[in-house]
Order: sequence, then C-alpha cells, then structure tokens
Amino acid sequence: MTPPDCPFCLPDPVLENDLAYARLDRNPVTPGHLLIIPRRHVEDWFGLDEAERRAIDELIHRARDWLASSHAPDGFKIGMNCGEAAGQTVFHMHCHLVPRYSGDSEDPTGGVRGVIPERQRYD
Repeated sequence: MTPPDCPFCLPDPVLENDLAYARLDRNPVTPGHLLIIPRRHVEDWFGLDEAERRAIDELIHRARDWLASSHAPDGFKIGMNCGEAAGQTVFHMHCHLVPRYSGDSEDPTGGVRGVIPERQRYD
C-alpha cells in the first residue's frame, strides 16, 4: 500500500530503470547527494525482492558514474538506515549515495563508524 504522504512515492528521477530510480536528496550532505529508491513502497532493504535489489545495485553503479562526471568527487559513501533505531525517518526504502570530497570532513577516519561518534576511532 502506498501512503498518500510518502515523499518518495512520486519519482523525480535523474536516473531510473523499471524497478527503481535515483534522485537528488532535498537535504544533501554534500553536493550531488543522491537517493536510490525502489518504485514499490517497501519499508527497508530487507523487504525488497531479488529483482529490486539488482535494480538498485545497477542504479548505484550508474549513479556513481554520473556523479564522477558531473561532480568529480574524491570518494563515495553508500548507506541505508533500516529501522527507527538505525535513524530511518522515511519508511520507504532508500539508499544514500553520498559523494565525498577531500576536506569535507575534519577527519573521515572510521567511515560509517561515525554514526556513533565515540566509536569512530579505532584506538
């Protein structure tokens, strides 16, 4: 069932395939921040079927190429939040593809470990 107020159920794609689309994040972390979203309203990654997972994977690769040519980032972060405790606030699955640029963070060491700042460093 598609909730009438879901912000992701009305596509605004920069890239797309039959089962998913990529759009610019309306509150980007960095320039070019994209969301890859299945067309079917499903809560999170674990609710996708195999064809949808493949479609999202294909778009992640295409979106990376698009960002490389349009924004020339120095790296990428790929992530998704599954469940409220993980930080999910829109319960229509979406994968973030965040271009990273040298100097956009004081210390990117630890990568995704930074979701819990006191655990970001390995020491």
